[in-house]
Amino acid sequence: MSTDPGGSTSLDPADDPPMADTPMMLSHHWPDAYDRCAVIAGRHVCRRCLVLYPVALLSGVAISIGSWWPEGLNPVVLWLFPLPGVIEFVLDNLGRIEYSPVRQMWLSGAGAVAAGVGYSMYLKDTFDPVVWAVVAVYTAVCVAAVVVGHRRGTAAS
Repeated sequence: MSTDPGGSTSLDPADDPPMADTPMMLSHHWPDAYDRCAVIAGRHVCRRCLVLYPVALLSGVAISIGSWWPEGLNPVVLWLFPLPGVIEFVLDNLGRIEYSPVRQMWLSGAGAVAAGVGYSMYLKDTFDPVVWAVVAVYTAVCVAAVVVGHRRGTAAS
């Protein structure tokens, strides 16, 4: 049963606002945006993170083993692989595109490979300027998109 702002009550549970059932550290989304999460063991887990962290870890380990990886590719991978995901994130937060879980997972996977490269570079040189430039630029762009989208009321939840 719920009460609307006018004071009338409804017996339909579908009228009730969604309730948080997962800590933000797992879901990264409020209950009204749980469609952006996968349900694992009854908990909502951020779909982007489910792809990003395992792929980044595997990529970082694979790139760090042996000498097969041409390090000259690092800046290219760092700048270009996450770019489609950053563009998608910005457009989503500005309300310019509809959310797509499949698109999000593919683009997160590409960004995760870059994150693995970045992790391996960071472990060799904590202050690598290329790593920190990519982190700074893409973080600033994404934060700006969230702020602008939120102020416009078009933010993806």
